[in-house]
Amino acid sequence: MVSTKNNLQILFEDNHLIIINKRSGDIVQGDKTGDTPLNEIIKAYLKEKYNKPGNVFLGVVHRLDRPTTGIVVFAKTSKALERFNKMLRDKKVNKTYWAVVKNKPKNTSDTLIGFLRKNQKNNKSTSYTSEIKGSKKAILHYKILKSLDNYHLLEINLETGRHHQIRCQLAAIGSPIKGDLKYGFNRSNKDASIHLHAQKIEFIHPVSKENISIIAPTPKDVIWDACN
Repeated sequence: MVSTKNNLQILFEDNHLIIINKRSGDIVQGDKTGDTPLNEIIKAYLKEKYNKPGNVFLGVVHRLDRPTTGIVVFAKTSKALERFNKMLRDKKVNKTYWAVVKNKPKNTSDTLIGFLRKNQKNNKSTSYTSEIKGSKKAILHYKILKSLDNYHLLEINLETGRHHQIRCQLAAIGSPIKGDLKYGFNRSNKDASIHLHAQKIEFIHPVSKENISIIAPTPKDVIWDACN
Protein backbone atom coordinates (compact mmCIF):
# COMPACT_ATOMS: atom_id res chain seq x y z
CA MET A 1 0.00 0.00 0.00
CA VAL A 2 1.35 3.40 -0.98
CA SER A 3 1.22 6.18 1.60
CA THR A 4 2.46 9.72 1.20
CA LYS A 5 3.85 11.62 4.20
CA ASN A 6 6.26 14.54 4.44
CA ASN A 7 6.42 14.47 0.61
CA LEU A 8 7.58 10.85 0.85
CA GLN A 9 5.80 8.18 -1.15
CA ILE A 10 6.26 5.16 1.11
CA LEU A 11 5.81 1.83 -0.66
CA PHE A 12 6.73 -0.42 2.27
CA GLU A 13 7.74 -0.02 5.90
CA ASP A 14 8.34 -2.42 8.78
CA ASN A 15 10.71 -2.51 11.75
CA HIS A 16 13.76 -3.11 9.54
CA LEU A 17 13.21 -1.57 6.11
CA ILE A 18 11.57 1.44 4.50
CA ILE A 19 11.11 1.57 0.73
CA ILE A 20 10.45 4.87 -1.03
CA ASN A 21 9.26 5.81 -4.53
CA LYS A 22 11.83 8.51 -5.28
CA ARG A 23 10.83 11.58 -7.26
CA SER A 24 13.04 13.10 -9.93
CA GLY A 25 15.30 15.75 -8.41
CA ASP A 26 15.57 14.06 -5.01
CA ILE A 27 19.06 13.01 -3.98
CA VAL A 28 19.49 9.84 -1.92
CA GLN A 29 22.50 11.05 0.10
CA GLY A 30 24.03 14.48 0.66
CA ASP A 31 26.28 15.87 -2.06
CA LYS A 32 28.10 19.09 -2.96
CA THR A 33 24.79 20.83 -3.84
CA GLY A 34 23.90 21.02 -0.15
CA ASP A 35 20.28 20.08 -0.96
CA THR A 36 18.45 18.10 1.73
CA PRO A 37 18.82 14.41 0.81
CA LEU A 38 16.19 11.70 1.10
CA ASN A 39 17.96 9.92 3.95
CA GLU A 40 17.70 13.06 6.12
CA ILE A 41 14.02 13.57 5.20
CA ILE A 42 13.30 9.94 6.13
CA LYS A 43 15.21 10.27 9.42
CA ALA A 44 13.07 13.28 10.32
CA TYR A 45 9.92 11.34 9.40
CA LEU A 46 10.95 8.36 11.57
CA LYS A 47 11.96 10.58 14.49
CA GLU A 48 8.56 12.26 14.44
CA LYS A 49 6.48 9.12 13.77
CA TYR A 50 8.06 7.04 16.54
CA ASN A 51 8.93 9.92 18.87
CA LYS A 52 12.55 8.82 18.90
CA PRO A 53 15.04 10.63 21.14
CA GLY A 54 18.55 11.31 19.80
CA ASN A 55 19.85 10.24 16.43
CA VAL A 56 17.85 7.93 14.16
CA PHE A 57 19.68 5.06 12.44
CA LEU A 58 19.09 4.85 8.69
CA GLY A 59 21.32 2.90 6.34
CA VAL A 60 21.51 3.72 2.63
CA VAL A 61 21.31 0.37 0.85
CA HIS A 62 21.67 1.65 -2.73
CA ARG A 63 21.31 4.85 -4.74
CA LEU A 64 19.48 6.18 -7.77
CA ASP A 65 20.70 9.01 -10.00
CA ARG A 66 19.12 12.37 -9.21
CA PRO A 67 17.00 12.64 -12.41
CA THR A 68 15.82 9.01 -12.08
CA THR A 69 12.63 7.94 -10.29
CA GLY A 70 11.47 4.82 -8.49
CA ILE A 71 12.36 2.37 -5.78
CA VAL A 72 15.00 3.13 -3.16
CA VAL A 73 15.51 0.87 -0.14
CA PHE A 74 16.73 2.11 3.25
CA ALA A 75 17.56 0.00 6.31
CA LYS A 76 16.17 1.02 9.70
CA THR A 77 18.45 -1.38 11.63
CA SER A 78 22.13 -2.24 11.31
CA LYS A 79 21.18 -5.93 11.09
CA ALA A 80 18.99 -5.29 8.04
CA LEU A 81 21.66 -3.08 6.44
CA GLU A 82 24.39 -5.68 6.80
CA ARG A 83 22.18 -8.52 5.53
CA PHE A 84 20.72 -6.54 2.63
CA ASN A 85 24.19 -5.48 1.50
CA LYS A 86 25.20 -9.15 1.47
CA MET A 87 22.07 -10.02 -0.54
CA LEU A 88 23.03 -7.38 -3.12
CA ARG A 89 26.58 -8.73 -3.33
CA ASP A 90 25.22 -12.28 -3.73
CA LYS A 91 22.77 -11.09 -6.45
CA LYS A 92 19.74 -12.17 -4.42
CA VAL A 93 17.81 -8.94 -5.07
CA ASN A 94 15.94 -8.67 -8.38
CA LYS A 95 15.47 -5.13 -9.67
CA THR A 96 13.51 -4.20 -12.78
CA TYR A 97 13.80 -0.83 -14.49
CA TRP A 98 11.67 0.85 -17.14
CA ALA A 99 13.19 3.23 -19.67
CA VAL A 100 11.59 5.25 -22.46
CA VAL A 101 13.67 5.78 -25.59
CA LYS A 102 12.95 7.48 -28.92
CA ASN A 103 15.20 5.36 -31.12
CA LYS A 104 13.98 1.77 -31.19
CA PRO A 105 16.75 -0.75 -30.49
CA LYS A 106 17.58 -3.06 -33.40
CA ASN A 107 16.54 -6.16 -31.45
CA THR A 108 13.26 -6.73 -29.61
CA SER A 109 15.27 -8.17 -26.71
CA ASP A 110 19.00 -8.46 -26.13
CA THR A 111 21.85 -8.69 -23.67
CA LEU A 112 24.25 -5.75 -23.72
CA ILE A 113 27.83 -6.36 -22.62
CA GLY A 114 30.28 -3.49 -22.40
CA PHE A 115 33.20 -2.16 -20.40
CA LEU A 116 32.33 1.08 -18.61
CA ARG A 117 34.85 3.63 -17.41
CA LYS A 118 33.79 6.56 -15.25
CA ASN A 119 35.18 10.04 -15.77
CA GLN A 120 35.21 11.72 -12.35
CA LYS A 121 35.52 15.23 -13.81
CA ASN A 122 32.24 15.23 -15.72
CA ASN A 123 30.53 12.43 -13.73
CA LYS A 124 29.91 10.43 -16.88
CA SER A 125 30.67 6.88 -17.98
CA THR A 126 31.80 5.71 -21.42
CA SER A 127 31.13 2.22 -22.78
CA TYR A 128 33.87 0.33 -24.63
CA THR A 129 33.53 -2.92 -26.57
CA SER A 130 36.64 -4.42 -24.95
CA GLU A 131 38.35 -4.00 -21.61
CA ILE A 132 40.54 -0.94 -21.17
CA LYS A 133 42.44 0.37 -18.14
CA GLY A 134 40.05 1.48 -15.39
CA SER A 135 36.97 -0.06 -16.99
CA LYS A 136 34.49 -2.49 -15.40
CA LYS A 137 32.44 -5.13 -17.17
CA ALA A 138 28.76 -4.20 -17.46
CA ILE A 139 25.93 -6.56 -18.38
CA LEU A 140 22.23 -5.80 -18.78
CA HIS A 141 19.23 -7.49 -20.39
CA TYR A 142 16.42 -5.55 -22.04
CA LYS A 143 13.21 -6.23 -23.91
CA ILE A 144 10.77 -3.88 -25.63
CA LEU A 145 7.50 -3.89 -23.68
CA LYS A 146 5.51 -1.38 -25.71
CA SER A 147 5.84 0.98 -28.66
CA LEU A 148 4.07 4.34 -28.70
CA ASP A 149 3.82 6.73 -31.67
CA ASN A 150 7.25 8.26 -31.05
CA TYR A 151 8.75 6.34 -28.12
CA HIS A 152 9.45 2.81 -26.94
CA LEU A 153 9.22 1.37 -23.43
CA LEU A 154 12.03 -0.98 -22.44
CA GLU A 155 12.16 -3.31 -19.45
CA ILE A 156 15.69 -3.72 -18.11
CA ASN A 157 17.34 -6.14 -15.69
CA LEU A 158 20.89 -5.55 -14.54
CA GLU A 159 23.49 -8.23 -13.93
CA THR A 160 26.00 -5.63 -12.75
CA GLY A 161 25.53 -2.29 -11.04
CA ARG A 162 27.91 0.18 -12.67
CA HIS A 163 27.91 3.98 -12.63
CA HIS A 164 25.13 5.25 -14.96
CA GLN A 165 25.05 1.76 -16.48
CA ILE A 166 21.58 1.76 -18.07
CA ARG A 167 21.95 5.33 -19.34
CA CYS A 168 25.38 4.65 -20.80
CA GLN A 169 24.71 1.26 -22.36
CA LEU A 170 21.43 2.31 -24.01
CA ALA A 171 23.16 5.40 -25.41
CA ALA A 172 25.93 3.15 -26.76
CA ILE A 173 23.41 1.27 -28.95
CA GLY A 174 21.93 4.56 -30.19
CA SER A 175 18.90 4.60 -27.87
CA PRO A 176 19.52 7.30 -25.22
CA ILE A 177 16.80 7.70 -22.59
CA LYS A 178 14.21 10.44 -23.09
CA GLY A 179 15.42 13.66 -21.46
CA ASP A 180 18.96 12.41 -20.84
CA LEU A 181 21.07 15.21 -22.34
CA LYS A 182 24.22 13.87 -20.68
CA TYR A 183 23.99 10.69 -22.73
CA GLY A 184 22.91 12.13 -26.04
CA PHE A 185 19.16 12.72 -26.01
CA ASN A 186 18.39 15.83 -28.07
CA ARG A 187 16.39 17.79 -25.50
CA SER A 188 15.75 17.83 -21.78
CA ASN A 189 12.47 17.15 -20.00
CA LYS A 190 10.83 20.29 -18.57
CA ASP A 191 11.34 19.10 -14.98
CA ALA A 192 14.95 17.98 -15.63
CA SER A 193 13.93 14.34 -15.10
CA ILE A 194 14.88 11.47 -17.38
CA HIS A 195 12.49 8.67 -18.31
CA LEU A 196 14.26 5.98 -16.28
CA HIS A 197 12.27 4.41 -13.44
CA ALA A 198 13.23 1.74 -10.90
CA GLN A 199 9.90 -0.02 -11.29
CA LYS A 200 10.05 -3.26 -9.30
CA ILE A 201 12.09 -5.01 -6.62
CA GLU A 202 11.83 -8.59 -5.36
CA PHE A 203 13.76 -10.19 -2.52
CA ILE A 204 13.47 -12.37 0.57
CA HIS A 205 13.26 -10.08 3.62
CA PRO A 206 16.66 -10.13 5.35
CA VAL A 207 15.11 -10.55 8.81
CA SER A 208 11.55 -11.93 8.55
CA LYS A 209 12.39 -14.13 5.49
CA GLU A 210 9.10 -13.18 3.83
CA ASN A 211 8.92 -12.88 0.04
CA ILE A 212 8.76 -9.15 -0.75
CA SER A 213 7.64 -7.84 -4.15
CA ILE A 214 7.19 -4.07 -4.55
CA ILE A 215 6.09 -2.09 -7.61
CA ALA A 216 6.57 1.68 -7.77
CA PRO A 217 3.97 3.66 -9.75
CA THR A 218 5.49 5.70 -12.58
CA PRO A 219 5.44 9.52 -12.38
CA LYS A 220 2.38 11.29 -13.72
CA ASP A 221 3.11 12.55 -17.21
CA VAL A 222 1.73 11.93 -20.71
CA ILE A 223 4.46 9.50 -21.80
CA TRP A 224 4.53 7.41 -18.63
CA ASP A 225 0.72 7.31 -18.54
CA ALA A 226 0.72 5.98 -22.11
CA CYS A 227 3.20 3.26 -21.10
CA ASN A 228 1.00 1.84 -18.36
